[in-house]
Amino acid sequence: MDISNTPSLIFLTTAIPMITSLFLMVSGKRPNVRESWSVIGAILTFLSVLNLLPYILSGVPLEHTFFTIYPGVCVKFRLDGMGLLFAGTSSFLWILAAFYCVGYMRGLDEHAQTRFYACYAISVGGAMGAAFAGNLFTLYLFYEIVSIATYPLVMHHQDKEGYEGGKKYIVYLFFTSKAFLLTGMVLLYMQCNTLDFDATGIVNGILPAGANRTLVTITYLMFLFGFAKSGIMPLHNWLPSAMVAPTPVSALLHAVVVVKVGVFSTARVMLSIFGTQLLSDTGLGIFTAYFVSITIVTASVIALTKTNLKARLAYSTVSQLSYILLGVAMLTPNSVTGGLIHITNHAFSKITLFFCAGCIFVATGKKDIKEMGGLGYRMPFTMVAFALASLSMIGVPPVSGFVTKWYLAIGAMDIHNWIILTILLVSSLLNAGYFVPVVIQAFYGKPLPEDEGLTTSLEKRPLILFMVIPLMITAAFSVIFGFYPDLFIRLVGAVDKGFFGHIINGIAGS
Repeated sequence: MDISNTPSLIFLTTAIPMITSLFLMVSGKRPNVRESWSVIGAILTFLSVLNLLPYILSGVPLEHTFFTIYPGVCVKFRLDGMGLLFAGTSSFLWILAAFYCVGYMRGLDEHAQTRFYACYAISVGGAMGAAFAGNLFTLYLFYEIVSIATYPLVMHHQDKEGYEGGKKYIVYLFFTSKAFLLTGMVLLYMQCNTLDFDATGIVNGILPAGANRTLVTITYLMFLFGFAKSGIMPLHNWLPSAMVAPTPVSALLHAVVVVKVGVFSTARVMLSIFGTQLLSDTGLGIFTAYFVSITIVTASVIALTKTNLKARLAYSTVSQLSYILLGVAMLTPNSVTGGLIHITNHAFSKITLFFCAGCIFVATGKKDIKEMGGLGYRMPFTMVAFALASLSMIGVPPVSGFVTKWYLAIGAMDIHNWIILTILLVSSLLNAGYFVPVVIQAFYGKPLPEDEGLTTSLEKRPLILFMVIPLMITAAFSVIFGFYPDLFIRLVGAVDKGFFGHIINGIAGS
């Protein structure tokens, strides 16, 4: 297989969303043209990612340095299964989000739509760059691009709540990245003289064998808390506060780009900088597993107390993100597989839930779960999609979330850890506790007095259809991925075929 043009393909994948943002800004006074560019850019980005898939499946290692700033510090791209999984998920969901945004933004006659679409595109471009980063410096660069580009989206409404939410968003993310990430990068460079990821696999890492354990621990903690987009408590509060943004932004924040950049970056550092062996020897792996388990349970309990649908979904996100880190932190092939494929499984399910919340708000103006009695009969497609995505979050077979929790549970049994296994069970029950009542209220709850006797469908309006069709597609994929998770497992296995050997062989044998 000819790999000479691969660096340009990787660069193109990152550049397409950035170029799209320019076309969006130029065509701002022509809404139909502007929104067409958003769809075209999303499709081209996804096709560009698909074009890289054969290289991964063929097992060809690919990386390219574009320029060097200082010895060991450079802008470098690298192609592997983990990055392609994240990039493919983000770019595909951008296509559906582009259509959804037309219905939502026009349905509510939102202001500053050109700025909205342009920042949306730049955010996806930042995610592509982070996905294909070949070292920590490049990852940090695109991580910050995502932070900057999404700030105008969070404070989009430009009211008091919007400015407060945006302020908290930027303070949390910029403070942690400057105070912790930059410090961690300096400490890492002092020990390794490089910021490159380990290209040989995920077992050994790049730290020297004789590295001081105290310094290694401090460096690791700098990264764990520096990537605050991962939503680990107590650095999570920016995420619920960002719910003041339009629902498509919430979907971008909670399902596709922002939080996924956080957990992806944390997982990348854990596996490609420290390595599974060092994390196991130092006990940092099991420490992380227990630490994020607190977030999983606590955020789920808080979600139970919220009656605002978006707020409930926000705390659900805080909880669900930590499943990814929990899987990686258990350091077994099964658990890491479960954690990494949850990047995709959670993305499709959670974007469905936020799409549903936005569709309900545009059609009815309702945000509170208590006001949604009987809504399932007037918005059946929306609420059925919500129910399917909820089953995935809970982990009910055969929806995709079940595959995640299956591998996580096997990983917990691999290390004979009944505490983590119990946490997985309890968290699933809590998931059911805050998702099932929403569905029951929609189909069996008593409508508000002003809604009694109303039977007219709310899903037939053209702009609402622009929202309903994408959420039905994402819900359908949540089910499909439960039946056919093989491609994602193969992509994860391609990261280190030695480490994931028996899982890859099991997929091939089946």
